[in-house]
Amino acid sequence: MTAFARTFARLLADRGRSTVFTIAGILAVMGAWVAWSAWARVALYEVSSQARVEVDAAIFPIASPFLGRVVAARLRVGQSVRRGDVLVEIDAMADQLQLHQEEVRAQGLAPRLARLRAQIAAERAARAQEQNSTRLSAQEAHDRVREAEISAGLADKELARLRKIHATGMLSERDLERAEAEAQLRHAAVARSKAAAERIPEEQATHERERDVRLERLGGEVAVVEGERETLKATIERLGYEIERRRVRAPVDGRVGEAADLQVGAVVDEGEKLGSIVAAGHHVVVAQFPAQAAFGRMRVGQRAKLRLEGFPWAEFGTLSGSVTHVAQEVRGGSVRVEASIDAGSSFRGELEHGMPGTLEVMVDRVTPLSLVLRSAGQWLTARP
Repeated sequence: MTAFARTFARLLADRGRSTVFTIAGILAVMGAWVAWSAWARVALYEVSSQARVEVDAAIFPIASPFLGRVVAARLRVGQSVRRGDVLVEIDAMADQLQLHQEEVRAQGLAPRLARLRAQIAAERAARAQEQNSTRLSAQEAHDRVREAEISAGLADKELARLRKIHATGMLSERDLERAEAEAQLRHAAVARSKAAAERIPEEQATHERERDVRLERLGGEVAVVEGERETLKATIERLGYEIERRRVRAPVDGRVGEAADLQVGAVVDEGEKLGSIVAAGHHVVVAQFPAQAAFGRMRVGQRAKLRLEGFPWAEFGTLSGSVTHVAQEVRGGSVRVEASIDAGSSFRGELEHGMPGTLEVMVDRVTPLSLVLRSAGQWLTARP
């Protein structure tokens, strides 16, 4: 009895106050939890580890146009390039040798063509001089005919006068015969002069035909040489094009995003990928989400956060942004989601194309009670 006296006294002194306070505290905590569960809002995130930073501009692949040996390689990852810069050169020695040969042949045609054209010009100049000489000769022949006709006329008049004298018997027969012979000689001279005058245009026409034949022959030779020159020009252009095709140039301004390990002397196949050029543009985030996580849950404008691999977020910060595009098609069981990057993101580093990371997208804000009920429903649905 004495051993329990002190305990019994305490029991008599207890009026139930501590029990009331304990129950009240428990009820208060439960009420607060119920209120928080019913009215508080928590964010729900969908997470994808298949995310990377890309440039919103196009990516241009670089491929080998021919099977051949590399003679120069200037392709390095991260290298800034300008449109038209030569990145890779493939051996084109055979075409270069043939190009040199054709150029030498083309150079030899120029003097030959100049010589033919000089001959044509000389023939035309000779024709002009000959035509001028013919006009002068024709005029001279016409003057001789006129002179002969005048002389013949005088001889005829003299013969008529002598015949009258002969009729009176004062002129001998011999003198009359001499006068008649003289008149005939004068008329013969007129005939010769006319024949010579008529022969001049005929001879000129013959010379003209001969000269036309020579000019036509020279013109034909010029046409042949010019045709050969045009053929060589086309061949030279084709060879230059083939040589140029063996120089792989940058298609756009940008940076080299991918490059094959090429060494001088290496052999590349036709169509073999040598690298890619990332055109200048703005950086965006691209991620792949499961279809059930994206369809009906992700929308344009939702906030997103990217943590880059190799850059601890506590040290380098994160990239924040918002969803800008959600694909409407499923490829390989995933949906492509794109997000912009805010200018005021806390990331302390330099962004580059292809940097991988994990993207978190806030898809909803719900109460904890709804979240518990949703989890319970999913658990019950998953039970067999």
